[in-house]
Amino acid sequence: MTIHLDHFIVSARDKVASARLLAELLGVPWAETTIGPFSAVFINEGLTLDFIDTDEDFPVEHFCFRVSEQEFDAILARIQAAGIKYRSSVRGPMDMQVSTQFGGKGIYWNEPDGHQWEMLTVSYARR
Repeated sequence: MTIHLDHFIVSARDKVASARLLAELLGVPWAETTIGPFSAVFINEGLTLDFIDTDEDFPVEHFCFRVSEQEFDAILARIQAAGIKYRSSVRGPMDMQVSTQFGGKGIYWNEPDGHQWEMLTVSYARR
C-alpha cells in the first residue's frame, strides 16, 4: 500500500481569511466551510489543508509546495501583486529574491498568523 498525506489541520486566528489568501495565491480551489469547523484549501486531488480558528497559542508550521516552472511564475506574480514580502532563504531577510540554489526556483513567505510557506520547482529533500 502506498501512503499519502490526505489532510493537515492549520491553526489560524481567521480561518476564512487565511484559507482564502493561500488558495488565491496558489490558484487552487477552497471552501469557506466544509465538514466540521474547517475552511479547506484543496492543494491537489489528494491533499487538503483544513484551516481552523483558535484563540489558543499554536506553533508556527512550515509548508512547502513543489510546483512547475510555469506555476511558480504565476504564483510569484500573484504574491508580488498582493504586496507580500518574500525571501530566498528559510531564515533570511525579506530580500524579495528568488533562490536558484538547488537547480530550480524557490521562495519563502509568511502568512499573517506566522506560518511559513515555501514554493520550489526542484525538491532538494529528494536529491
